[in-house]
Amino acid sequence: MKISSLVGATISGFIFLLVAGNAAESPELKVLSAIGMQAVMEDLGPKFERATGHKLAITFANAGTTVKRIQDGETADVVITPQPGIESFVKDAKAVADNVTVVARSGIGLAVRNGAPKPDISSPEALKRTLLAAKSIAYSNPAGGASSGIHFATVLDRLGIANEMKAKTIFPKSGPVGVLVANGEAELGVQQIQELMSVAGIEIIGPLPGDLQDTIIFSAAIMASCRDTDASRSLVNFLRMPQATAVINAKGMEPATP
Repeated sequence: MKISSLVGATISGFIFLLVAGNAAESPELKVLSAIGMQAVMEDLGPKFERATGHKLAITFANAGTTVKRIQDGETADVVITPQPGIESFVKDAKAVADNVTVVARSGIGLAVRNGAPKPDISSPEALKRTLLAAKSIAYSNPAGGASSGIHFATVLDRLGIANEMKAKTIFPKSGPVGVLVANGEAELGVQQIQELMSVAGIEIIGPLPGDLQDTIIFSAAIMASCRDTDASRSLVNFLRMPQATAVINAKGMEPATP
């Protein structure tokens, strides 16, 4: 081997060992994420790991459960959940406002089984008629703390049909609302649009109309319990890079404005 080649190989090997050593020394980042960001994080997580050498241990739960776990004393490096939960962390000194970053926004939509007629939901009155005519509907149980379920319960109250809908409402025991629609167990499904998009066998007919819509803001907080601030910050910054915002768009959400 030529001297120059030997030197080059030695330097390359040293750099590889240095990078590998730094990645090995960095603790695995513990991330708690609301289910609304699951499709995004399952796509971006491996890309972040390859780009940085940091490993992620991500746990998904609905927004209410995610917040409760932290309030009950569980620690994490980064938590990604709708803004109200993040605000509660700041209030309780489990995170500071300067370490909170908006990463995505989403809306709530309705879906039917593939091939089923698409009812009119273009206005509040049209939505009301469609809901009353439906044989069954499914949405996340508000009692479980799901953001879309909590909001849709208020929509039913605003439309004045909460009592009429009780007998025809099915709450999923686990998994996405869309599965109940795809299986024919529910005629209509209501959930965050990105969660509906991840289910095969259903078709989104549109968002909640007008001021019945709720824009859910997802933020990432670097927690006070964080073990590696630099690595955690690199994850949050990664979620706002062009590569990440393209994925967020593709998954049915709106990326945060830089």
